[in-house]
Amino acid sequence: QVQLVESGGGLVQAGGSLRLSCAVSGTTFSTKAMAWYRQAPGKQRELVAVISSSGLTNYADFVKGRFTISRDNSKNTVYLQMNSLKPDDTAVYYCNPRRGGLMSSPSDQWGQGTQVTVSS
Repeated sequence: QVQLVESGGGLVQAGGSLRLSCAVSGTTFSTKAMAWYRQAPGKQRELVAVISSSGLTNYADFVKGRFTISRDNSKNTVYLQMNSLKPDDTAVYYCNPRRGGLMSSPSDQWGQGTQVTVSS
């Protein structure tokens, strides 16, 4: 059974930074493309960033230049470095293994998420 444990969220002022982590177990992590999603109150969950098994990345326009997704296959962990945070980035952030490669659809495997709150 796949387990996803997100951490690293918190309260930060606008312009600040946070680094999220997602520890993955129960699957062959190194072969999986991984994604970060977020969901703000009253809004649908949206894709933030994706990283392939080989390290190729893709970002939503609203985080390009501010967020960086990375992975450490030796630790079965995917990261999201978030810089220049804005109040609009406030959301619960989730990691998700993709069904296939970089452009594939999300799997139905989700963790509990980690709350990010950006104050103005």
